[in-house]
Amino acid sequence: MEIELWIPITIAAAFVQNIRSVLQKRLTGRLSVNGASYARFCYALPFVWVYIAVLLTFRSLPTPGLEFWAYCMLGAVGQIVATSALVASFTYRNFAVGTAFSKTEVVQAAAFGLLVLGDAVSLEVLAGIAVSLIGVWLLSVKVRLRELFGGSLQLGTAFGRASVLGLASGACFAVAIVCYRAASLSLPDGDYLIRASTTLAVAVTLQCLLMGIYLSWREAGEMTRVAAAWRPGIWVGVTGALASIGWFTAVTLEAAALVRGVGQVELIFAFAASVWLFKERVTGRELAGVAWIAVGVWLLV
Repeated sequence: MEIELWIPITIAAAFVQNIRSVLQKRLTGRLSVNGASYARFCYALPFVWVYIAVLLTFRSLPTPGLEFWAYCMLGAVGQIVATSALVASFTYRNFAVGTAFSKTEVVQAAAFGLLVLGDAVSLEVLAGIAVSLIGVWLLSVKVRLRELFGGSLQLGTAFGRASVLGLASGACFAVAIVCYRAASLSLPDGDYLIRASTTLAVAVTLQCLLMGIYLSWREAGEMTRVAAAWRPGIWVGVTGALASIGWFTAVTLEAAALVRGVGQVELIFAFAASVWLFKERVTGRELAGVAWIAVGVWLLV
C-alpha cells in the first residue's frame, strides 16, 4: 500500500510539536502563561517568512480574498486561546496528561469540518477516533472505574481545572485547524505548498500582532521578559515553525479530522517526554491509554 504524503508529514509535525511543547513548558517558569504562548508565535514568525520567501523564488503568491482573511483571523484567535489553555493545563497535571485533554480536538474537528467544509468521515475513521478516545480517557481521568460506576464520583474530581482547560484547548484547536484548511482551499490558485505557507504566514503574523497588543495592554513588562528569554525562545520558534509548516501542509492535503487524528501520535511522544525528561510518575492506566491511542492512530492510517 502506498502511503499518502500527508501521513509522514503529519507524524513529523507531531514529533516536532512535542519538542516545541517541551521547550515551551520550560519557559513557563520565567514567563506568564500568555507570555509563553506569545513566545511560540513571535519567535516562529521570522522562520515562517524565510520559508515562504524561499518558496516564492519558484512560485507566485496567490491573491487572497475576503473569505481567506476571515478564516485566517478566526483560526488565529482560536489557536491563541487554545495554546494558552494548553500551557495553563500543564500546571495542574503532568505533561502527558495535559496534552491528552487537548486531543478531544479530533472529534470536534470532525464535526466542525463537516459543518464548514463538508468533510465527511467514514465509519473506519470514526472507529479509529473512538478507539483513540478510550486512550485519552484512560490517560485523563484520575479516579478508579469502580468509583465512576459505583456512583461515588464527584464532578469536580473527574473534571477539574486541567480537564476544563484541556477541553477548551481541544475545541479551539478544532476551530483553528478547520479554519486554516478553509483558508488554504479558498485561495484561487497555487499548489499545496504555497497555499499552506501563505495561510501560515498570515496566521502567525496576525497572532503576533493580536497577542502583542494584548500583552502590552494587560500584562505590563511581559513583552520585555519575552524579549529577554530570546535564547530558549529561538528554539521554541524554530520547532514551532517547523511543526506549523507540517500541520498546515498536511491539512491542505487532507481533511482536518484525519490529520489531527493521526497527529495524536504526539501523545505518545509526550508520554515519553514525561517519563524520560521530566521524571514524572506514570501509572498502568496511562500506559494502557497510550496503547489504545496507538491502536486508534493505526486504524486511522
